[in-house]
Amino acid sequence: MHIDPSPSSSPDAGLDDKRPWYQLLSRYHWFVLVVAALGWLFDCLDQQLFILARPAAMKELVHAEDYEDAKSLDLARRRGGDIATSIFIAGWAVGGLFFGMLGDRIGRAKTMIITILLYSLFTGLSSFSHNVWDFSLYRFLTGLGVGGEFAVGVSLVAEVMPTRARPYTLGLLQALSAIGNMSAALINLGLGIVEEQGMEYSPWRIMFLVGAVPALMALVIRRHLKEPENWEKVAHSEKTSKKLGSYRDLFRDPTLRKHALLGLVLGCSGVVGLWSVGFFAPDLIRYVQRRAMALEVYNEQLVIAEGQGDSARVERIKLLLTTVEDPDLMRDFDQEVKDEYELLDGAVNGRLSRWASYTSIATNIGAFLGMFGFGALSQKIGRRPTFAISLVAAFLSTVAVFWFLKDFWQIWVMVPVMGFCQLSLFAGYAIYFPELFPTRLRSTGTSFCYNVGRFVAAFGPLVKSQLEAAFVETSEPLRYAGVTMSLVFLMGLFVLPFLPETMNKPLPE
Repeated sequence: MHIDPSPSSSPDAGLDDKRPWYQLLSRYHWFVLVVAALGWLFDCLDQQLFILARPAAMKELVHAEDYEDAKSLDLARRRGGDIATSIFIAGWAVGGLFFGMLGDRIGRAKTMIITILLYSLFTGLSSFSHNVWDFSLYRFLTGLGVGGEFAVGVSLVAEVMPTRARPYTLGLLQALSAIGNMSAALINLGLGIVEEQGMEYSPWRIMFLVGAVPALMALVIRRHLKEPENWEKVAHSEKTSKKLGSYRDLFRDPTLRKHALLGLVLGCSGVVGLWSVGFFAPDLIRYVQRRAMALEVYNEQLVIAEGQGDSARVERIKLLLTTVEDPDLMRDFDQEVKDEYELLDGAVNGRLSRWASYTSIATNIGAFLGMFGFGALSQKIGRRPTFAISLVAAFLSTVAVFWFLKDFWQIWVMVPVMGFCQLSLFAGYAIYFPELFPTRLRSTGTSFCYNVGRFVAAFGPLVKSQLEAAFVETSEPLRYAGVTMSLVFLMGLFVLPFLPETMNKPLPE
């Protein structure tokens, strides 16, 4: 099969055509959208696998014998997760800057292939980690590919699509990323159920092996995807070919410099908020429900042991029940009780994985609607007003979740609203950032706005970790830290008045 760009693939084709946006798209338009969407979908699958596997990975990679009490161990494991997250985000930022520039220099399609292969390979290698530091190294290298894929993907779609269809297709591209996130949640859910029944291998390691599969998609991209016509013209022009992907050129022009710096602040608001607060919602539900799940599992097993007349096991489980309120008591028990704990802890973790998976699914149900909704609303009232609404809504909904989330029914009521509000911002970035820069610098500028903020975001989990330590004397420090960090969503409001409105305008050339 060979798919060629149709003559109507020019971005300005159909500018005055009043048909619904989807009728403006040719067969090749749909092919480009599907390829870019799958690249970003698998990218987000990798991110979500990491988020959901992080607590279980830290439980195995941070060893209990190295810490004096349960509270220190728990804090060390959460800090290990924060370190790995920060290093992953830093890799994302570095990869975004490098591959964003490369996307302007060698082409969108070629760069997309490289980034997909990179994040697939090192996601798979993450499953072979032995400690926090080699795990973090693999996550950094994975982040290089993850960071580069977004800018080249949205630049490709923005340059190929008709102008009037552009916000809808970019909103749909971003919305489909929620499918990747939900797929990761379903993988985690299935492995959690298997873990609950008893499993020889660590489920989190299997999850990362699954994340290596997207590398196969690179074969399809290499055969059928062509570079956008606009990029080809610029790349072969004597005037502009030497200025492709030049950060120096980006910052030498006063208007482009302004767009890059203000866009960076706008990007920071959502990126820091999501990675420092929003993506810790599954951790929150695991944290607040661990005691209840342990009691449930222990009491179930106690009834089974009593029914079997196994008095020795009954006594062991009764001792374990005392540790639910005071985990430090475990150190005073003999090895048989500790072995019983290890046996039952798999069932506890399996049930907590279910809760974390439900939280992720609920987040992404809302996210899908929010991201596509941003595209539709921004085409009616403008990009800037839609951003303002989304930023305020993200702040309020995140505070509500971190302050009140506790029970199962709340996952399906509060969390989708938070996902709708938080993730709608990312559709805005996909739509808006490519509209701020000319073809020769589009991938570079988009990547700068979207990814440099990740250097700031990389410190977010560490700040959250410090806030947790500051609130450690409270009953649930993660709640207080999350509410405090939610203020970052409001930062974007301060730069919106100084950025241009781009609704219904062609891409700058």
